Amino acid sequence: MLPCEVLTLGFVPYQEAWELQNRLATERHHDNTPDRLLLVEHPHTYTLGSSGHEENLLMSPEERAGRGVEVLHVDRGGDITYHGPGQLVGYPIIRLPRAEGSSVRTDFVGYVRKLETVLIGALAEFDIAAKPIAGLTGVWVDTPRGEEKIAAIGVKIDVHAVTKHGFALNVNTDLDYFKGIIPCGIADKGVTSMAALLDREIDMQTAAETAARHFGSVFGFEMIAHQGIFSK
Repeated sequence: MLPCEVLTLGFVPYQEAWELQNRLATERHHDNTPDRLLLVEHPHTYTLGSSGHEENLLMSPEERAGRGVEVLHVDRGGDITYHGPGQLVGYPIIRLPRAEGSSVRTDFVGYVRKLETVLIGALAEFDIAAKPIAGLTGVWVDTPRGEEKIAAIGVKIDVHAVTKHGFALNVNTDLDYFKGIIPCGIADKGVTSMAALLDREIDMQTAAETAARHFGSVFGFEMIAHQGIFSK
């Protein structure tokens, strides 16, 4: 099995983590580093992806300023989403194989489906029955209120087949901040968290370790803990 370093970085501002992803992606496509999975939490941040629509940002500038919410336009796919404390954000910086029969293309959809499988498997260990929904990206659960999203996925794959961005799993997330947006531009479905479903706070380290283990299983990596990335 190929090695994949797991970097559990704790609480990192979004812009700082984005810059780190860019640097590590460059190192990866030059084959200077192994594949890596970054696991972080962010301060309150709304990000709009490449298909983001400003009208899906509902919270006023004044309220955002009062609540300390930053807004960034980023280079992942998808519309608008929220990042914040209590949310496990995973950024795989890995080189994907080329699609069968092509020396250029990668299997973008297959990669996203694998990320969904990672999170569905991890959630099952907490007795949460999650699922994909055909035609939508992310991981969903059935609740008395209907289908609700528990994890968002938005990725970018560069010309070297190296991935950036990734998934955001709501563990102990304050769901009130999702009221400030139309999450992923989907107005008719809600958002939930592991803590809301289980009616208890979830240990973030346990959630991170579980997600990393399932990432290794789905992608065929030997997951190796690594420290000290910011000292480079």
